[in-house]
Amino acid sequence: MELDPLLLSRIQFAFVVSFHAIFPVFTIGLASYIAVLEGLGFKTGNQVWIRLSTFWTKVFAVVFGMGVVSGIVMSFQFGTNWSNFSQATANFLGPMLSYEVLTAFFLEAAFLGILLFGRDKVPPGMHLLSAILVAIGTLISSFWILAANSWMHTPAGTEFVDGVFIVRSWSEAIFNPSFPWRLSHMVMASFLTGGFVVAGVSAWYLLRGREVEANRKALSMCLWLLLIIAPAQAVIGDFHGLNTQEHQPVKIAAMEGNWETANRVPLLLFALPDQENQTNHFEIGIPGLASLILAHDMNGEVPGMDLVPPEEQPPVAIVFWSFRVMVGLGLLMIAFAITGLILRRGGRFAEKRWFLQGLRLMSLTPFVAVLAGWFVTEIGRAPWLVYGMMTHAEGVTPSLTGAMALFTLIGYITVYAMIFTAGVYYLMRVLHDGLEPADREHPADHPKRPLSAAHVPFEYNQDVFRPGGY
Repeated sequence: MELDPLLLSRIQFAFVVSFHAIFPVFTIGLASYIAVLEGLGFKTGNQVWIRLSTFWTKVFAVVFGMGVVSGIVMSFQFGTNWSNFSQATANFLGPMLSYEVLTAFFLEAAFLGILLFGRDKVPPGMHLLSAILVAIGTLISSFWILAANSWMHTPAGTEFVDGVFIVRSWSEAIFNPSFPWRLSHMVMASFLTGGFVVAGVSAWYLLRGREVEANRKALSMCLWLLLIIAPAQAVIGDFHGLNTQEHQPVKIAAMEGNWETANRVPLLLFALPDQENQTNHFEIGIPGLASLILAHDMNGEVPGMDLVPPEEQPPVAIVFWSFRVMVGLGLLMIAFAITGLILRRGGRFAEKRWFLQGLRLMSLTPFVAVLAGWFVTEIGRAPWLVYGMMTHAEGVTPSLTGAMALFTLIGYITVYAMIFTAGVYYLMRVLHDGLEPADREHPADHPKRPLSAAHVPFEYNQDVFRPGGY
């Protein structure tokens, strides 16, 4: 069997990017949460906020380290697997990636050291400033990366001359048409991820009766955040979809599983797309709802896959189902946020066993939703690397063989499996240790137990939960 270097290169880059993406999407939200905790501790002097900040800073450090290690190799792949693309886009993407390192990564790396080790070594105001700068650094990083990625979807401010992109307007290239919505959508996703992870871990501690006061406060904060962010993300996603329909109508057609441009198009809840025959099987839909969402008119027109020939269509089934996974999990997040509001009366949000168990499981869903959204965005752009201007086939390294691509793919999977295993191990150690005891508490009140499967946040010990309170 002949190995296709283009397909293997796409699989390799998808694997590396997907593995890496779960780390920054968490640290961006978590860094802002830590900055808020540091601000509350600085203003009130309440040690509960300081203990929470110290604990989550340890988690941030481990995840940040995993993100750095997994992200370094991505830039090398541009040269090894996508040399034509690298040469063609170097005038724009080269400076963009450099700006990300100079303005964001250095800022995060420098002040993370102070945040981690400077609690008793620098003035409180300086420690607070370090937390704020680390949070700002993560947001700056997302700015440059999303600007570069958005340009690949909606290229602007450049000309394609003799196989090379020449920048004519930096402002138009950076602030390209899809950038504002793409950046907003990703930042909100990061806050949702951080919020649900903190909520899930806090719920796990409450189920075990550990550090009840601190984790009750942490859970309460997260539920207020999620109540605002989850619905806001749905609104931003709607605007992002309208922007995509304007600039990438074929991607919208794939998301909706719509093969023919038509009016009064149903919103498909279930279907089995058949790309070979350009149709769907076993459709279940709501009449006119896709038109209402995309055109704000029940009889509005929705683009179909017939806008382009089959060779320029993305893999419809993957895009179609990834979009539904993302939206379905988003609706579930909104439901949990509203449930938390309902349970606030009498403080039941921190006492209801089923709700805490649900939050514990929900801590994983933002990562799945982010990856599903990433699949929609990137696979929905196929076969284009730079939309409408350069295809994947034109960007791949000419001398790359299938055997070479397979060898490096296996190597990445092996090494990343080791990184992930080590990272998860240390994260479990941090979660097992929990918050540092307050001065008024005795270490004996929090005896350390051997680390085992029973002590990770995905197991529930019924003996320590007491319905009705603690």
